[in-house]
Amino acid sequence: MTIAKLFMAVLAGALVIAPPLAFAQERTAVRKGFDPASAKGKTILLLRPTVRVGAQSTGGMFEPNGEWTDQSRKNIDVALNKIQDRIGNRIVVAPEAFGAEARLAEEYAALFASISQSVIAYQFFPGNRLPTKKRDNKADVFDWSLGAGVADLPGARNADYALFIYNKDAYGSTGRKLLQMVALLGPGVTVKSGEHAGYAGLVDLKTGDVLWLNADGAMGGDVRTAEGADKRVGQLLEGLPGSRLEPSATTVAAAKP
Repeated sequence: MTIAKLFMAVLAGALVIAPPLAFAQERTAVRKGFDPASAKGKTILLLRPTVRVGAQSTGGMFEPNGEWTDQSRKNIDVALNKIQDRIGNRIVVAPEAFGAEARLAEEYAALFASISQSVIAYQFFPGNRLPTKKRDNKADVFDWSLGAGVADLPGARNADYALFIYNKDAYGSTGRKLLQMVALLGPGVTVKSGEHAGYAGLVDLKTGDVLWLNADGAMGGDVRTAEGADKRVGQLLEGLPGSRLEPSATTVAAAKP
């Protein structure tokens, strides 16, 4: 089998397993009835961001890289500290948790990521929208929740809202980049090299309702560098209710068809 045929065979499999979220673009949504201006001056509990960084294999699988992840986490933490001066809200970092409290925080971080991915897949974009979410879009409704249990998160008692952040970067491997080049020669076949997804959400700590969500499946900035992390955090938090970080021109309301 020639190299070209081999890559075309791998390409067929990659198209099956490639995550659809990699093709998403930035969308922002606000819960109906929630006035973003009302968040000004409120206390926001910043949960420990979920950071996953690694490589994207030829077949599109995520291969975690511990060194990249550790460096990216440090860069994102520094970027978050720097950007707080531009935010009008009072940001408090969630206290370090242990045991059951640590597990609870991890579970809610995973739940937030799952809900964000569901919002992207089933409400934000045409094609995969669920019938109920199609109706929600027409009625300008954004109705998602993490549940009232968020009130039990460490530090929640002294805050109004929780800020969840999820970041995943999969940098295309050499094999993936070669596959992308081969795919360009195919009839209407698209292969994306790399995945750079980020979600930031503001959650009501009394009800668990998602009040604001900014999600992007194709973010900029290399979080392995300080400059890239600054750019990424700025993109994640632009338009944060109550802050001075204005949304970009490409951000649109999620409930619009």
